[in-house]
Amino acid sequence: MKDIFDLSGKVAVVTGSTKGIGRAIAAQMVYRGASVVISSRKVDACEQVAGEINQQVGAGRGTAIPIACHIGYKEQLQALVAQTKAQLGVVDILVCNAAVNPFYGSMQDIPDTAFDKILDSNIKSNHWLCQMVIPDMVANKDGVIIIVSSIGGVLGSGDLGTYSISKAADMQLARNIAVEFGPDNIRANAIAPGLVRTDFARALWEDPDNLKKRTDHTSLRRIGDPDEIAGAAVMLASDAGNFLTGQTLIIDGGR
Repeated sequence: MKDIFDLSGKVAVVTGSTKGIGRAIAAQMVYRGASVVISSRKVDACEQVAGEINQQVGAGRGTAIPIACHIGYKEQLQALVAQTKAQLGVVDILVCNAAVNPFYGSMQDIPDTAFDKILDSNIKSNHWLCQMVIPDMVANKDGVIIIVSSIGGVLGSGDLGTYSISKAADMQLARNIAVEFGPDNIRANAIAPGLVRTDFARALWEDPDNLKKRTDHTSLRRIGDPDEIAGAAVMLASDAGNFLTGQTLIIDGGR
């Protein structure tokens, strides 16, 4: 039987992959045989994580390489794609995971600078990066785009309003790509995690009262682990997800 989760020979770029969900996705893709670019703003962090993943996965599978990139700068995204092609080949799998949230509180109080930064980093940078990799995918008649959104994109929020707006837009970005480029065998989906134990979401789960409040209404009565999101990304990137496109997978423990 064929291993429909195998990613051998595939080249993947995972943004924001030195921590949390991004790192877990990158590690699992390497484990399944892909060559994966570890990318975040700081080159030393990228190098450290790439080395750790390669050591943990061991020989005979995929490999991780570091390429630093600040997603807020178009020229750095262009360099990320160019360096990936030079070192590994064209991008088969793009995982847009990096995101920011510089403001926590009422939308009445968010400064314009914070609003713009959230939309630029969480939507526009993903749009740019997709624009950069899609031409090669079209030429190859094959490609996968995964955008890590959030459950915030399908729920209203009293303190993460602008972040939630950006994550809803990411879901629509995946749908648009799926419709426009599906005839070229490009699949695009979003993953919407619920509360996951990451540094990014620490403010939401570190406080015991807030944690209880959030898990009381979750079927599994707990928050998620990054590897539990990574499994879905591997499925979407592999032959196991070949007939799945334009969708948002909500992975939230049943909230």
